This record gives sequence, structure tokens and C-alpha cells, in this order.
Amino acid sequence: MAAEYRTLKVDKENGVDWVTLNRPERLNTFTATLVRELNAYLAAAAGDPDCRIVVIRGAGRAFCAGLDIKEVVSDSPDALKGSDADTLEPSLNDIVRNMRRMPQPVIAMLNGDAAGGGFGLALAADIRIASETARMNAAFIKVGLSGCEMGTSYFLPRIVGMGTAIELLYTGRFIDAHRALAVGLVSAVAKPEELEACVRGWVDDMLAATPLGLRRTKELLAKAINIDDLDAILDLEARQQGRLAHLSHRERLEAFLDRRTNA
Repeated sequence: MAAEYRTLKVDKENGVDWVTLNRPERLNTFTATLVRELNAYLAAAAGDPDCRIVVIRGAGRAFCAGLDIKEVVSDSPDALKGSDADTLEPSLNDIVRNMRRMPQPVIAMLNGDAAGGGFGLALAADIRIASETARMNAAFIKVGLSGCEMGTSYFLPRIVGMGTAIELLYTGRFIDAHRALAVGLVSAVAKPEELEACVRGWVDDMLAATPLGLRRTKELLAKAINIDDLDAILDLEARQQGRLAHLSHRERLEAFLDRRTNA
């Protein structure tokens, strides 16, 4: 039975989990509940053999506007402060860890602002697809914190280069969708009404791969990015291809026969 969430909506569709951050009235900002529920979902999805791809998006007009500042300064039991402050950073960081460790590719569907923690969430995804109205920033620097949080200092230089990373992390300036595309921060930009269709195109391309081949590609990329040794990477690739070759070949043949039989 599907888990019950207060702040998430999960729609399962033909091997794809469409995960919606569901606090539109607060621009899908993080509360303790959202952090717990997103971590719980990601941990469970990682072990779900029927889930091949995860798409994360926001309800309403934003992807995720970071921490819910109203909750932070309130006495709400859902506030990320006080006794929760000690676990806030690990909990947010666990979202990043879970996204990077799960075998499924994760697409961030940026349907609006991705600020602060929302920017960190977007960076942890494998692919980012943006609406023309989307914009992103490392808001932490604007509230007296470091611009480096939730892996921004790890992901951003690797994605866009050190120069652009310095600019964004030192200033907290927003980067709009079109410049994000130009520097490689997002893979595509679509009109708001065409965003989901654009994402579905990427999903379809990935679903055309074998499930195991797609998962192993993500796994090896995660290892290779931190190995500065071409020979070691070539050996890793060769060993993985050897393990997959027979399985993938058999799976492709069976798929071909199934299509011919049912044609």
C-alpha cells in the first residue's frame, strides 16, 4: 500500500514516480514534516524494483523556496528550530545523500523558484528541466550563512565550472532559466504549459534503456567523477559492461520477440 504523506503527493505511472512537493500555499518550503517525508519516500523508492525514474516537482507556482522562514521563527511544532536545529542539517543533507545513492535517475522539474534548500534539492538531481519562468539561487548567503550548503559547493562547480559557481554562491544572485541553460545548469527550457511534456520526452528516452543498464550508468558516473585515473575508470567500465552484456543482450532479444509476437 502506498505511504500516506501530508506534504508530498506521489503518482506512480508506468515505472515513473511523479513526486510533488505539496505545500503550494508556502511555495513548497521545507518544514520538519516535509524533510522527514521526503527522506522516507526516497529511502523507500530506492528499494522499489518497479520504480525506474523519479521526477520531483512543486505544486503551484514554485519548485521549492527553501526553508519555511515563518515556521523557523514561530513556535509551531513543525518548525525547523530549537531541538530540531541539531538535526536540520543532517536531515536536509540526508535528502541529498538519498537522491545520489538511490539507483534511479532523478529529474528535477523546475516549475518555478528553486531557492536556498530548493536549489540544493535541484542540484542533487541527475537532470534539471526548467520552465521559462524558473529561477534559482543560493539564498543561504543572504541570511548570514555560508553559500555552501546541501552539497552546493560539491555539485555547482562540477556542473557549471568554478567561475559561475563563485558568482552564485558569493552573491546569492538569481540565475534565470535561459542563462542556466547556457551554462549547463539545466538540460532544457520549456514554456510553462509545455514543461511536463518536455520532461516526459526525457523520461521516455530513459525508459527505452534497460532498467539495469540505466541504474548501472548512474552508479558508475558517481564513482568516475571522483577518480582522477583514466585507466582505473576504463577498468571499471569494462568490468561493468562485461557483467551487463549477457543480461542486456538477452533482455533486448526477449523484448524484440515479445513485440513481434504481439504485433
